[in-house]
Amino acid sequence: MKKRIILSAFLFAGYTSVNAQKVYSVDAEYKADVKVFVVNAEYKADLLVYKVAAEYKAGDNDGKWFFTDAEYKAKKKIYFVDAEYKADLKIFFVDAEYKALWKNSGKKAEMY
Repeated sequence: MKKRIILSAFLFAGYTSVNAQKVYSVDAEYKADVKVFVVNAEYKADLLVYKVAAEYKAGDNDGKWFFTDAEYKAKKKIYFVDAEYKADLKIFFVDAEYKALWKNSGKKAEMY
């Protein structure tokens, strides 16, 4: 019985962490969990983001984002701000999955 409980806990933890990178772009700042600014160079970013094409490929807070088509499907709601100083998180979109990573690990908690 104890093994079942522990196994269930691990499975649940794994399931919820995979959802960490499903994001939804909201249309108003007050609706967002995280305000995001897209920078124009990798070295300026807190996080290098790769947009995955399928939900199951969403990462575990490692920069692989899947943009959902509905707010309720997302783990985090983001709003793209128009100025760097307004942002909680600065990102740069990369062109390859292996390039997705945290440049500023101090900001990791923003996406949990």
